[in-house]
Amino acid sequence: MTTDPGYSSRVAMPPRTRTAVGGAREVTEAMLSTGDRKKRVRGLILYSLLLLGLATALVSIAAMITWAIIAGWPRLSLELFTNVPSVVTPEKAGYRTAILGTLYVIGGVILLIVPLGVGAAVYLEEFANPRNPFNRFVDLNIQNLAGVPSIVFGILGLAFIVRGPLSLGFVAAAGSLTLALLVLPTVILASREAIRAVPSSIRDGSLALGATVWQTVSRQVLPAAFPGVLTGVILAVARAIGEAAPLLLVGAVTFVTFDPQFFEGGYSTLPTMIYSYAKRPQEELQVLAAAGVVIMLVLLILINSVAIYLRNRFERTW
Repeated sequence: MTTDPGYSSRVAMPPRTRTAVGGAREVTEAMLSTGDRKKRVRGLILYSLLLLGLATALVSIAAMITWAIIAGWPRLSLELFTNVPSVVTPEKAGYRTAILGTLYVIGGVILLIVPLGVGAAVYLEEFANPRNPFNRFVDLNIQNLAGVPSIVFGILGLAFIVRGPLSLGFVAAAGSLTLALLVLPTVILASREAIRAVPSSIRDGSLALGATVWQTVSRQVLPAAFPGVLTGVILAVARAIGEAAPLLLVGAVTFVTFDPQFFEGGYSTLPTMIYSYAKRPQEELQVLAAAGVVIMLVLLILINSVAIYLRNRFERTW
C-alpha cells in the first residue's frame, strides 16, 4: 500500500497528464538536490557581484553629481543661463551661447535619428530579406558602427561634412550631422529589438482582416513598438548631449560670445565650453566649469523627462 498522498489523484489522470505531472515533480526534486545546490550558490554569487557592480556605478555617479553641486554652488544662479561666456570677467560669465548651441545640435540630432533610425529598423525587420547578401552586409555594418569610438566620427565629420563633399563649415548643422551618425546605430538596433518584440499574432491578425503589409506595420506594429523605440532615442540623446570629442573637430571648440545660428557662424556646446573652462588655471573658471556640469545634467534630465513622459503615455494608450 503506497504512502504517496497524491497517488490516488494521479491514478485518475489521463496518461499524458500523469506523465507531465511526474516530470514536473522530478524536475523540482532535482533542483532541490545536493548537486544543483552548488549551481544555486554560483548563481547567487554572480547575482551578488552584479549588484555590487551596479551599486558601485550608482555611488560613483552620485559622488560626481554631489561634487559638481558643491564645487559649483557659488555660481549656481540665473546668470549662468542668461550671461555669455567670458574669461576676462569670470564672475559674470555664463553659458547662454553654449546652451543655445546644445539645443540646436541636439534638436538637429533628434530630427535626423528618429525618421532615419526607425525607417531603417522597419525596413530591416519587416521588408528586407535576411538572406540577401546586401541586407546582411548592412546589418553587419550597423552592429560594427555601434562600437566605433566617437573620435572616429569626429574625423569623418571633419573630412566629409565640414570640408569634403558637403562643405558646411564649422556650424551647428555639421555638429548635428556628426552626432547623428554617431548615435544612429543605437537607435536602429533598439528600434529593431522593439519591433521584433511585437507578437506575430498582431501581424497575422491584421493581415487576415485584409490590411496591407504597410498598413499593418504603420497602424499595428509601430504603435506597439513605440515605447521601445523611444527608449532607444532616449539612450541616443543621452549619449549625444554629453559628447565632446567629435564636436571638438567640427567647430564646437570655438569660444562664442554671440547667439549661434544653425547654418551659419560659429557655435559652442555645453561639454566643449565646460572643457574650455576646466583647462584654464583660474579658480573662478574651475568653479564655473563645475556649475556647467550641473546645467548639463539639468538639461539632460529635462530632455529625457519629455521622452519618458511620451513613452509612458504611449504604453498606457496601447
